[in-house]
Amino acid sequence: METITYTQVQQLVEKLPETKLPLAYHFLLELVTKEVEPQSPQAAFMKLSVEEQQTLLSQQAEQMKAHYEQTANERTEWQTGDFIDECEVIQY
Repeated sequence: METITYTQVQQLVEKLPETKLPLAYHFLLELVTKEVEPQSPQAAFMKLSVEEQQTLLSQQAEQMKAHYEQTANERTEWQTGDFIDECEVIQY
């Protein structure tokens, strides 16, 4: 991620119309007072070793396989049928 300086932020703020300053102020105030959020799950995943990533993906694949096996009948019901019967036909 690109490093952003205080000067760059200040330059952007100076370009804001006065009507948007309260919004920018409250947003920045919230960022300052808010507790630091942990990194995103995607970023945490990328920091894992390749072996850990593969293990995690294998576990998730098994969970999804089980889920799809359990919902196969339900999915078949809504995926089959004639779409024309379910849609309103508009004639011009």
